[in-house]
Order: sequence, then structure tokens, then C-alpha cells
Amino acid sequence: MLNRRTFLATSAVAAGAAITRRASAQSDSPNDTIGLGFIGVGWRGGQLIDAFSSLPGMRIVALSDPDEDRLQNLSRVPEKLRGKLANAERFADMRKLIEHPEVDAVVVATCNHWHCLAAVRACKAGKDVYVEKPLGHNLWEQQQLVKAARANNCMVQVGTQQRSSPIQAQIKQLLHEEKIIGKPERVVVSRVGERKPIGKRDTPLQPPASVDYDLWLGPALDQPLYRNELHYDWHWDFNTGNGEMGNWGVHVMDDALNVAFKDQLGWPSAVTSAGMRAVWDDAGNTPNIQVAQYENEVLPLTYIMSNVVPFKQLMKGADYKGFNTGYTVFCEGGRYEGTRGQGRFVDNDGKEIKKLSGGSGNRHQRGFLDAVRSRKLDDLAAEVAIGHRSTAWCHFASIAGLEGVASEAAGAAPAGWDSLYNGFKSQVKAWDSGETASGAGKITINDQTGEIAELDSDAAEQLVKREYRTAEYEKEFEV
Repeated sequence: MLNRRTFLATSAVAAGAAITRRASAQSDSPNDTIGLGFIGVGWRGGQLIDAFSSLPGMRIVALSDPDEDRLQNLSRVPEKLRGKLANAERFADMRKLIEHPEVDAVVVATCNHWHCLAAVRACKAGKDVYVEKPLGHNLWEQQQLVKAARANNCMVQVGTQQRSSPIQAQIKQLLHEEKIIGKPERVVVSRVGERKPIGKRDTPLQPPASVDYDLWLGPALDQPLYRNELHYDWHWDFNTGNGEMGNWGVHVMDDALNVAFKDQLGWPSAVTSAGMRAVWDDAGNTPNIQVAQYENEVLPLTYIMSNVVPFKQLMKGADYKGFNTGYTVFCEGGRYEGTRGQGRFVDNDGKEIKKLSGGSGNRHQRGFLDAVRSRKLDDLAAEVAIGHRSTAWCHFASIAGLEGVASEAAGAAPAGWDSLYNGFKSQVKAWDSGETASGAGKITINDQTGEIAELDSDAAEQLVKREYRTAEYEKEFEV
């Protein structure tokens, strides 16, 4: 079993407790004001500008976005902040922001397909990085980013901000040290919440005139889009996004790996999953319902997801009790139900034993700035190797689900799978859309290295290492 420090050291090139500052790219004094550049000023970028702006010892030097309207009018940035950004330099091309001599660190809030390359570019320039989840579009990109961070002595924090919540340590103390509800037995991670279909056009979508589409597309393939909107709904296209599994899924999976497993588990040995896009006749191709069972050496872990309501049969199949978006650790004497900023311990009779609450506020962003100054990896609540692990676990489920479309899972089913899959099939049937539930796929994984055994599905392979628009883009990732 790996502890957190061992995991950090073995996820890529071994790193010491502290990282030497690259003077050529960063301020000479750790007490100097840190110059930040924001890559992506859409909805999430605006939230991060708000979070960082309230912290001392930083200033926003530059902004970058391929959408000229968002960049110049700051249409997605809170109105109260727009005046404060009047002096920030603005670039459509992120490379100009990264090259800026007064930018010490960058904040990446782009589409998923840009996360890793933006961060790799910054690391190669000696700039520290705060990058949104999921860490990357696919496993290979994430591995390259971990290498880039190590090779260039960069602090890289991933935006799973609930790790900076003050209640996380309390939960682990009560759950594992005091064992107030006994020994943990299994974990269920849940993301069930309604979304809407994204439309299906008869003719390809023309990007808004304000968007430099070549810069927006970057390393992703140039494919016709038949959804109604360019922005945000890229999440539901595997060319640019990772579906709900790579959206909210990373947050709740990261919570479970942190709290239930104390960050002492590296990789699963196998994942069985089934997923499909049900009910909606739209242009999306990522699942809106999915289940997964993870085999590992510590505790069975189950994942359930639905963006279609109702979802009673799905939850029944997983024998799940807890928050719709959250996780539950089932123990001998009860369970812990957790979600962002709160949780509760409940006994086997359903009586609440203890309730906890406390959000992260801007502690996650503050912790990143602290690490930029201290050069200590342990000052990062979600260091890049940890973010790689949490995102990879989500990719594993997507990969296994796509394998199920290509070839039905073979071999013995893991414990709990039959009930879970029956719940999946019953839920699809209950929606009465006339669809047949998709088959299940299984992948085997080296639990020491995270390497996946040979796959049958070309679509699944794209989440291991994708096909890039040009060879030049692919080469940029390499370290």
C-alpha cells in the first residue's frame, strides 16, 4: 500500500520535499507579489479570478481566451471585478501570456482538451500552475504533465478544492482513528443530478464570430459539431470533454480516495463498467447514465451516475444511501455520508451520530500561492500526482464502459456487480424510452503502475492516448 508521500514520489520522477525556484521565470524573493495569468475567462475562470482576487500578495497580470467577447468584455467575469482587471494585458493566444515576464504562475480554466497542454507549456516556461479538474483529457497527457512539473521544478495544484476544506482531517480522524462507526467495508461514489440534452442540429454549428476557432480547438480533432452551443456543452463530446465522469465525477472520486482510502491507494486492479447516452436524442456522445465497480486491495468501490431523472432503480442497485452528489463509506456500525462542505455519521438504525460542515472558501487558492512561495509539495492540497490519480480513476470507468460497447466483459464479475448492473438495466427500462441497456466492459490494470491491458475499442484507446490534430501538437506534450 502506498502512503501519500510515496505516491507523490513514484508517480513520476522522484521529487523531494522541496523544489528549487527557477529564478529565470519567477520573482527573486518568495515574499514578492506573485503575478498571475489566467488562461480561460469563461464561467469557471471568472469564479477563480474572484477567489484569487481576494488574496494578498498577488496581482493579475494577464488574461487569455480565444473568445474575443469573453476576453475584452469579460462577459463571464463577475461585474464587481471587471474594473480591477482594466490594466491586465489580454491575449487570444495563451503562449503570449505564458511568455510574459511578469507572469509567475498561470491559472488554467479551459476546456478539458486544453488542460494538460496549457499546463505543460507553462511548466516548460518555468511557471507554476493551478489547473482545473479533470487534470487532463486522457491518461498519456496527464503523465506528461506530471513529468513536466517534476522536470521543471514547478508547483502544480489541481482544482479539486474540497481537499482544502477543514473538515477533511476531522472526517478521517473519526472514521479511521476513532472508528466511531466501526471498520469500513465498502464505498459508493454518486453523481446523480439532472441535466438537459444539448440539441441536435441538421447542419454543423458555425462557431461564434468572436471565437478564434483554431486556437479554441488546439490539439483536438477538427470534427463537425451538431450541438446548439459551442461553449460548456463541449463537456458532452469525447473529442473535447469527458462527460459527467470527468466533470463532477472527479470531485466525488477524489473525495472518496482521500477520505475513505486516506490517499494510500494507487491504482485499482480491474474496473467493470457500463454506460450509455439514454433517452436523449441529441448530439452528445458521453454517457448520461453509468455504473462502475472498482477492484482493489483495500475496499470495494462502486460508482453510480445519472443525468436523467428519476434514478431510484440505479441507487437501489448500488444499495446506496447518501447525498445525490457525494460518497458514502459503509462501515460495520453505520455509514459516513459526505458531500462538498458537509457530511454526517449515521448508525445502522439511521440515527445521526455527528454532523460536520465547513467549505473550502478560497483556502485552495491560498494554499497554491503559499506553495509558490515555499516550494514545498506538501503545501499543495491537490498536487499534480494526486490529481492525476483521481482523474485516472474516472478515465478507467469511461474506458471500461467504451470497451463494453466493443466487446462484452469476460470472466468472473466482481463482488456487487450483478446487483449494480441489474439496477442499471432496470433504470434504463424504467425510463420507458424503448432502449436496451448497453453491455458491460472490463479492463485490467497493473495496480503498481496504472498501466491498462490491451483494449479492443478504438474509442476507449482515445482516453489512454488520443489522436491529435497535428503531429506538432502531440510533440508539444512530450517531456
